[in-house]
Amino acid sequence: MAGKVFFSVSMSLDGFIAPESVPVDDFLAPDKQDDPDVQHWMAQWTELQQWAFPLRFFRENLKLGEGGEEGRDNDIARETFERTGASVMGKRMFDLGEQTWPQEAPFHTPVFVVTHTKRDPWERPGGTTFHFVNDGIEHALDQARAAAGDRDVRIAGGGATILEHLNAGLVDEFSITLSPVLFGSGTRLFDGVDASRVALEPVRAEPTRRVTHLTYAVRPR
Repeated sequence: MAGKVFFSVSMSLDGFIAPESVPVDDFLAPDKQDDPDVQHWMAQWTELQQWAFPLRFFRENLKLGEGGEEGRDNDIARETFERTGASVMGKRMFDLGEQTWPQEAPFHTPVFVVTHTKRDPWERPGGTTFHFVNDGIEHALDQARAAAGDRDVRIAGGGATILEHLNAGLVDEFSITLSPVLFGSGTRLFDGVDASRVALEPVRAEPTRRVTHLTYAVRPR
């Protein structure tokens, strides 16, 4: 039986899943690392994701050493990873990650990148292979489902790719980790959602010491 299609993101209390966009070239260029816009982006992103950095699973997955916090946050991070048999992401997320992920990328499953760029699969140590799909999200998702088998497919991001899948009726479930920060501007998760097509059913809400984890099933309206 095929698994679910889901996404899982951290979000600020005012609805943003990423800071104000910075050009990828600026973000990656060595001579731009002291640029105020790049510094501001990194500071906000770090604050948004701060809940995950101390977790034992996060440290294990990125090969940062032994130890780390256990508890419900750690369990949720591990469960999200273990349910995922393949991922789909957009080109911007891949471009950023290609330069910043460690050699052993943190997915350890096939990843299907929705792009107009033609490129051979890129295999990394640890079980991650990036496949580049040039004919739209449906074809990328079909390939991800086949690769995932009976496990779930995660729409990894970024925000535009998540929204495109949600508006197309391709998402079964999603989880939001509400982080106690305010951005004021940036990438809103639901900016542009087709609310006439999407209905939500609460599945669970789990507050922890640092964040609140919210999970919803997606139903057609």
